[in-house]
Amino acid sequence: MNFNKYEPSLSALVDTLIPADDYPSGSEAGVIDYLKRQLEGDLIGQAPLLLTCLDCLDKEAMAAYRLQFSDLDASERESLLQSLDSNISSLVWPISPRDFIQRLSHLAAEGYYSDPGNGGNRNQISWKMIGFKVTS
Repeated sequence: MNFNKYEPSLSALVDTLIPADDYPSGSEAGVIDYLKRQLEGDLIGQAPLLLTCLDCLDKEAMAAYRLQFSDLDASERESLLQSLDSNISSLVWPISPRDFIQRLSHLAAEGYYSDPGNGGNRNQISWKMIGFKVTS
């Protein structure tokens, strides 16, 4: 499955959910690689739904700001996600916007904190962040 069309919005969404601070953002820590791997593997059946929801997210951003979600600034992305998390939407979604955000939040956290062998948690950064003792 080709995710190139969706990567900018997916990266912006992941980085809104897991922004950079003293540690890398979600996309910088490999969450996008994790998500791609899952959506091409164990979650392949959910991929069409989640990609359709990413299209809805871009349409919501266009309706509210006349920009793609990935082109919004951080505060605009947060505001839009807060509205969608309250199921305030200008579109009909295939699932509730809140369910979509919750699913992506869960998957992003999985990717951020999972075993690096699963494609995320690049350089074991989240393990180091929480003080998990990594042994070679």
